[in-house]
Amino acid sequence: MACSNNRADSRPRVVIVGLASCFGCQLQITNDEAHLLDVLGQLDLRYWQLASSAPEPEGDVDVVVIEGAVTTEESRRCVEKWRERANTLIAVGACAVTGGIPGMAAKDLDPRFGKVYEDGVPEACGQTCSPCSVSSVVKVDFEVRSCPIDTADFIRVLERALYGSNQLVLSDTMCGSCKRNESGCFWRQGKQCLGLVTLAGCGAKCVNLGRECNGCRGLSPHANLNAARAMVAAMGMSVSDFDDSLELFNQTSPMLQEGE
Repeated sequence: MACSNNRADSRPRVVIVGLASCFGCQLQITNDEAHLLDVLGQLDLRYWQLASSAPEPEGDVDVVVIEGAVTTEESRRCVEKWRERANTLIAVGACAVTGGIPGMAAKDLDPRFGKVYEDGVPEACGQTCSPCSVSSVVKVDFEVRSCPIDTADFIRVLERALYGSNQLVLSDTMCGSCKRNESGCFWRQGKQCLGLVTLAGCGAKCVNLGRECNGCRGLSPHANLNAARAMVAAMGMSVSDFDDSLELFNQTSPMLQEGE
């Protein structure tokens, strides 16, 4: 879905909104200093929550970029509002795409509040809801995955949203990337790695740096969780530990819930 308009200022109108998150993905956007000004020069940036204290603009926009999970009824209404006002919606980062770190509290949410707040949830929080991804509330047109996002990946997705592309969406798992990188396999070292069920696309950066994949890109639609659990058991490792690791970024995933 590419943007188009017939206004005198033909630059696409863009807003960037943050929900429940650390704002690290928005910071990642600013880190691409070599190209950021060139990118911004192509946009009519109406609002960027991280970079300005100005109020949200009125009227429709071409693209809304949303970082963060939906954790309150106010944030749910915010997402629904921008879906109505924007031609294209891009969810960026694990929190927006899969529920991310806020999603870890999706189960047994109310008892958790009692452990954090002695006198109940502060009134300023408003009406809370079980943390969830943006796509579980409204239709999402594009996603930029990982925690935090890769800046170059964001720019590529933004270009697709603005100008269109015939690029296919990745659906394979991370293990293929490790084989192409010839970076070895943690499973052979007796370490659990979520690359065998995690969506590819980051180039297996963590593995290349000597760290097991923690699944921040979310589950691949082709992930076979039952087969993965069987492999874990066959290697004499803890299936329970494997499932606990999956919940770090996937607790709200329908795929994970179906397997329960």
